[in-house]
Amino acid sequence: MIIIVIAYLFVFIFGAIIGSFLNVCIYRIPREESIVAPPSHCTTCGTRLKALNLIPVFSYLWQKARCKQCGEKISARYITIELLTGFLYSALFYKFGIGTELVAMLFLTSVLIVIFFIDLEFGIIPNSIVIFASVGGLIFYITSFFIPTDIFGDRNWWNPLVGAFIGSIFLLLVAFIGSKIYKTDEVMGGGDIKVLFPIGLFLGWKLMVISLFISIVTAAVVCVVLILFHIINRKDTVPFGPFISIGTIIAIIFGWQLIGWYF
Repeated sequence: MIIIVIAYLFVFIFGAIIGSFLNVCIYRIPREESIVAPPSHCTTCGTRLKALNLIPVFSYLWQKARCKQCGEKISARYITIELLTGFLYSALFYKFGIGTELVAMLFLTSVLIVIFFIDLEFGIIPNSIVIFASVGGLIFYITSFFIPTDIFGDRNWWNPLVGAFIGSIFLLLVAFIGSKIYKTDEVMGGGDIKVLFPIGLFLGWKLMVISLFISIVTAAVVCVVLILFHIINRKDTVPFGPFISIGTIIAIIFGWQLIGWYF
């Protein structure tokens, strides 16, 4: 029992550390800055952060959410992402145990967290993230020939490839039809269409369908609520990337249970 608790604690801490790095990616990638250099620093005064300032969760609480040098308030997003990543890593460890599936889903989930917050703030999904995710998806796909995985639902070689194209083609059709109906090119972003390619490589076509369905339903419900409360109007554009991230993470953790429940 103690060993199990220690294992989950280790996974959570590891996830929080990765979450700290994801914060760097979320801040720098859309600004086209290097995620390697310069070292972590206060974005207001530029002071380089010391080791004590880089401890996930603890440093945020210890500094009372403010830079020790200039007193600028530190966004709650930082500790939120660290905690979120830790909890999601723990949930994936519980579901998959130790193996290639766990490594693949930790990788994909990390990418989805970055996509969620970048698209939410900037309304874009950078091509660099799509390419990075696609390389990871292809590696996982090739690896599945040598180390079989159950995530796809079967052992057919074409399953992930169908998953990679089915989501992207569907959104491409939505964008095309929508642009004709509404006379605008802003119906669906190119990043949304492209990012479904690597997601399909990781999930296979069945979980890809579940992910897409949950994403669309969640987006529809949220948009209706926002319109009813006059937060947005019907002509406003809402980033779809966060909903793709939510739908995919739910599909990863609960997808096969949902499929079994449906049938």
